[in-house]
Amino acid sequence: MSDYEVSLVNDSMQEFYVRFYGPAETPFAGGVWKIHVELPDQYPFKSPSIGFMNKIFHPNIDELSGSVCLDVINQTWSPMFDMINIFETFLPQLLRYPNPNDPLNGEAAALLMRHPREYDTKVKEYVQRFATREAADNAAQTNDEEDDDAEMSEIGSISGDEAADS
Repeated sequence: MSDYEVSLVNDSMQEFYVRFYGPAETPFAGGVWKIHVELPDQYPFKSPSIGFMNKIFHPNIDELSGSVCLDVINQTWSPMFDMINIFETFLPQLLRYPNPNDPLNGEAAALLMRHPREYDTKVKEYVQRFATREAADNAAQTNDEEDDDAEMSEIGSISGDEAADS
């Protein structure tokens, strides 16, 4: 992975971010995404968890969570694969050849099947708005802040319920 910009989370080799660029000659060209990678203890025998941190418009990527629907990662993973396969082959192929028949984003799938030119236009709009270098740099910080807020409100409601029970 020496050709990639990788930043570790909490100095852990099992959780990190990788800067990923949209493949040339696709509507994703010029886009920059921060990909969250989490390696399970059983890696490479068990597949890594992969997610886009900044928004992307694609039938096989959930727009809100960034999770990826890709058989080779989710079901047919093999210990022969490594991180280079994911970033040089699997993700570029996913962006080049979306599968609208197995969508995580129904809107993107429907648009791709019914109006491919409009789909390409919307992908390019997302790239310009959400897949800049700055957006990729800020993506994890924004999501981390939102997670902290969610945890705080959950803690507040738990202590409120306990007070009501007393």
